[in-house]
Amino acid sequence: MKVDVYKRPETEGKYSYLAVPEGRPIPNEATNTDWESAETNVDLDDAGNEPLHGISAQDAYQQISAKGYAISSVNKVRIGPNV
Repeated sequence: MKVDVYKRPETEGKYSYLAVPEGRPIPNEATNTDWESAETNVDLDDAGNEPLHGISAQDAYQQISAKGYAISSVNKVRIGPNV
């Protein structure tokens, strides 16, 4: 599954991340926050079991199936080299 990833600043230079299926808009319940684009066209299946900005592929699939998007917890955020 390909996703687009957005980020928002939190405390101490950390970010929360939101992943939505590629090409879909950010769901209404998450649009009240100022998300900015972080990465596009990210292939969750090609991640080699590495978490995507604090979200494991399995967790992302579960969250997307349940609510249409996946969001990281600020406590689990990993800031990658591309962000």
